[in-house]
Amino acid sequence: MAEKIYIFDFGSQYTQLIARRVRELNVYCEIHPYNHLPIIDQDVKGIILSGSPHSVFDKEAPSIELDSIRGELPVLGICYGAQLTAHEAGGKVLPSEIREYGRANLSFINDTNPLLRHITANSQVWMSHGDTIRELPPEFKKIASTESVEIAAFQVEEEQTYGIQFHPEVTHSEEGLTVLKNFLVDICGCEQDWTPAHYVDSTVAELKEKLGNDKVVMGLSGGVDSSVAAVLLHKAIGKNLYCIFVDNGLLRKYEFEEVLHSYQDMGLNVKGVDAKDRFYEALKGIKDPEAKRKAIGKTFIEVFDDEAHQISDVKWLGQGTIYPDVIESVSVKGPSATIKSHHNVGGLPDFMKLKVVEPLNTLFKDEVRRVGKEMDVKQEILGRHPFPGPGLGIRILGDITSEKVRILQDVDYIFIKGLKDHKLYDDVWQAGAMLLPVQSVGVMGDERTYEQVVSLRAVTSLDGMTADWVHLPYKFLAEISNKIINQVKGVNRVVYDISSKPPATIEWE
Repeated sequence: MAEKIYIFDFGSQYTQLIARRVRELNVYCEIHPYNHLPIIDQDVKGIILSGSPHSVFDKEAPSIELDSIRGELPVLGICYGAQLTAHEAGGKVLPSEIREYGRANLSFINDTNPLLRHITANSQVWMSHGDTIRELPPEFKKIASTESVEIAAFQVEEEQTYGIQFHPEVTHSEEGLTVLKNFLVDICGCEQDWTPAHYVDSTVAELKEKLGNDKVVMGLSGGVDSSVAAVLLHKAIGKNLYCIFVDNGLLRKYEFEEVLHSYQDMGLNVKGVDAKDRFYEALKGIKDPEAKRKAIGKTFIEVFDDEAHQISDVKWLGQGTIYPDVIESVSVKGPSATIKSHHNVGGLPDFMKLKVVEPLNTLFKDEVRRVGKEMDVKQEILGRHPFPGPGLGIRILGDITSEKVRILQDVDYIFIKGLKDHKLYDDVWQAGAMLLPVQSVGVMGDERTYEQVVSLRAVTSLDGMTADWVHLPYKFLAEISNKIINQVKGVNRVVYDISSKPPATIEWE
């Protein structure tokens, strides 16, 4: 990897968004918690200090030794990062009389300053802070203001150190991307050459050097991440990549056959393993969601290990881990406050003595799709909705039986096919059906029924962190409901989930 920007994270909800914007400008960047800082090597072109939910006055306010980087590299402090920079240099930061949150306009701009070049008068920005910089240290100079925030931006004289009180990474800051580009290109001197083509070429070269003639085994899911990771590995090591696709009995209808066929068309060496009965046996009688997840995960590892042992001299396990998985497994407060442990992060069981290779662990999901497109991966794979690792196992509330799986597969198939037929599939980030542990009274013909209830779920999202329910047309929902009740034996009622995340999660379990 060549030039890069480091983003030091103080816990802001916007830190990942900063990284996404930097990468949109074709500049590679990495996020590092303020308390786990890396060595700054010659490839680092600049530092961005993120916002934070904390105040610089908090007893345990996050902080770093700024003197070691100020003047050595360009620095851009955003919100808390700006306040921290001013505070540590002797400036006066005070609680705002009124918490400044929302849209504001730059009433004063020093447009000759490199950071604010090409920013127009009265440009709209987004504020989100409880403290305000009231006085700057002597060597600092103001370069922007709003009507209510006198020091909206500053630069340290004789240094490439800047601070901005607003958030350029959110779309509400209309020229925020220009501010970031000014910092990255004009101030840091970045070349903007980090493109999908560049990533493919450099990653394949790195994989060839790292793996040599070693064999790699990889479990595929049919999803975007594992598929793109497999194609990258295949480009690097060819026939030394062995892929395994396990049918855990919890896949979508026809998915096992369709995914195997699509992989063969891509030239990947994939072995399909029918392990449905083994999973159903392991899940028998289990109702607790976490217990189901653990049983599915344990059984998958056992099946995968059995298959991997049939390949001689395997040294590596390939995984489709992506950058949010890595970020979410490291908290700015240390291991005790980790946001979540991810199934792809945290190592393997002791009995699987394999090293791990993760060719996508520096990419966000949208970047994975662009890299896949660069390698001509089919759109039906790149555009596929996310699907949970435990599959339908966490969409069947309560215990799992083959009959319940059959019902939910049929319901899900009608719903997903309907979205595709009505050209709605690409407008939805994720969709699926839930089989509820509820039976309801119905009437079919002259007979009274007492059958299952299913809930349909469709959401829009950027990355799954937050999600809104999709306002699917009533006519479409009526058509799908009618088809499900008429065609799926065992279902007599269909409901539509109109909960957003938060407070609800995307999956029901």
